[in-house]
Amino acid sequence: MNSNEELIKLANMKMPFGKYKGYFLVNLPEPYLVWFKNKGFPPGKLGEQLTIIHEIKMNGLEGLLYPLIKK
Repeated sequence: MNSNEELIKLANMKMPFGKYKGYFLVNLPEPYLVWFKNKGFPPGKLGEQLTIIHEIKMNGLEGLLYPLIKK
């Protein structure tokens, strides 16, 4: 999978559990991502994606993902 496909997949990934179940990862509140960072991101692909989303949001770049969300 190339990096463009990975970004599209990341932009369209939804939170699979918890208080924000069904939310696009890019729409998760920043404090929630900071909480996860402090507690430890979950293992596997979801943890990797949440780590990337955290970095994107910390740098104010989430606007780059919004156009990639499939309607």
